[in-house]
Amino acid sequence: MKRVISTLKAPKAIATYSQAIEVNGFLFISGQIPINPETGKFIDGDIKEQTDQVLKNIGAILESAGYSYKDVIKTTCILSDISNYSQMNEIYLNYFYTASPARAAFAVKGLPLNALIEIEAIASKQS
Repeated sequence: MKRVISTLKAPKAIATYSQAIEVNGFLFISGQIPINPETGKFIDGDIKEQTDQVLKNIGAILESAGYSYKDVIKTTCILSDISNYSQMNEIYLNYFYTASPARAAFAVKGLPLNALIEIEAIASKQS
């Protein structure tokens, strides 16, 4: 059965999508951009600040669904500039320092609200 996940501790969706969907033991987290859920404001910081906020948002969604960072099995990191990869990775390692999930990272022409990063994640408690 499909379960829609929603929490006030992560930013509200800015379009027609759910924060996350849980189905068949998997949690699919929609791409998160650096919006502070307490203020609803975009974090207009550097790549490190934006990455930190994005991963906090993912953590809030994980927690609300009963998961943790340890349950994440795959992430996709979308950057506005691939030259920010190493700085993004410095912050990313603070959240996924053991048994890092599988990951793809690439750059695109533009992201919502001119964000420097967007990250989506898949988690599972099956293992």
